[in-house]
Amino acid sequence: MTTLRKPIILAALAVVLAGSAYVALDRWVLNQGLPDGLIQANGRIEGDHVTIASKFPGRVQELLVREGATVMQGQVLIRLDSSQASARVQQARHAAEALEAQVQGAHTNLAILNLDVPLAIERAEAQVAKAQDTVDKALSVEREARSDAQRFRDLADKDEASIQQRDQAVMRWEVAQKESASSRSALTQAQKELAQAELGWKRIRAKESDVSALASQRDQAYAVLDEAESVLKDLTITAPTSGTVTTRIVDTGEVIAAGAPLLELVNLDRLYLKVYVPEVQIGKLRLDLPARIFTDAFPEQPFEATVRYIASKAEFTPKEVQTPDERVKLIYGVKLYLTANPDHRLTPGLPADAIVRWKEDVAWVKPK
Repeated sequence: MTTLRKPIILAALAVVLAGSAYVALDRWVLNQGLPDGLIQANGRIEGDHVTIASKFPGRVQELLVREGATVMQGQVLIRLDSSQASARVQQARHAAEALEAQVQGAHTNLAILNLDVPLAIERAEAQVAKAQDTVDKALSVEREARSDAQRFRDLADKDEASIQQRDQAVMRWEVAQKESASSRSALTQAQKELAQAELGWKRIRAKESDVSALASQRDQAYAVLDEAESVLKDLTITAPTSGTVTTRIVDTGEVIAAGAPLLELVNLDRLYLKVYVPEVQIGKLRLDLPARIFTDAFPEQPFEATVRYIASKAEFTPKEVQTPDERVKLIYGVKLYLTANPDHRLTPGLPADAIVRWKEDVAWVKPK
């Protein structure tokens, strides 16, 4: 019994030692000789794709970029035929300018009315006041003349005044009556002229209404012009962001529909390295962990990055990036977004290695 137990114990010990060695070797392989707290991975630089389309249908007049070209934000990529749009802009501009001239003329006339009407009313009011004063004086003279005429009549009847004195007094009264009537007529005319002058306020209100209507028509004309200019501008298609042209879908001379894709860009300011991390290591990663990306093109310049995406489901290693033996391993896709891309040195498709630090106190090292 003792003889049999010895080989069994030795065999068990050998299994334990072999398992420990395997675990240590596997841990070394997974960390690729890196200090504990760092994870190395590799992949290719990728980016967010931007599809370029036209808001309006038209014919491609100029195609100014090719696949693989690097473009800057605002750079002209495609020009569509703009002959009809340019004609509409000119027509809309002429209409808007004509209405603008009418509005300016109406404003000038309104300004003149605003000056003339108060002055005319002021003059008319002065004439009414003067005429009223004349009427008041004429009535006073008439009353006095009538009193004198009546007094001389009574005196003449009593032979206390001569017939000539009576007739002269009566004549003065008649003259005073005529002058009083004339002054009242002048007052009436002055009042009519004042009323006519006060109608100027109605003319001002009417002119203000005309100006408002013309201004509304002008604003509508300018809105039509703005829309026409916007359409004309949109027929020149520019890059919404800096990037690299990855796909060209149209050629010069083609007629396109509104919204149809024309080009595809990759935003060079939003690049990321997509890597695959084995299942046994994915638990060490979390969002916002720092990373450094290394490329053969710039071996001495690491690029700062951050973990921004960790796949929620595992997958088998993609065939195009790993060896056949490793395809059976379950891995998780991870995206390391670059903090910056100075001078747009990095471009999509560039192979790169990455170091992700999941322990803060561990020093950075280069990939092995």
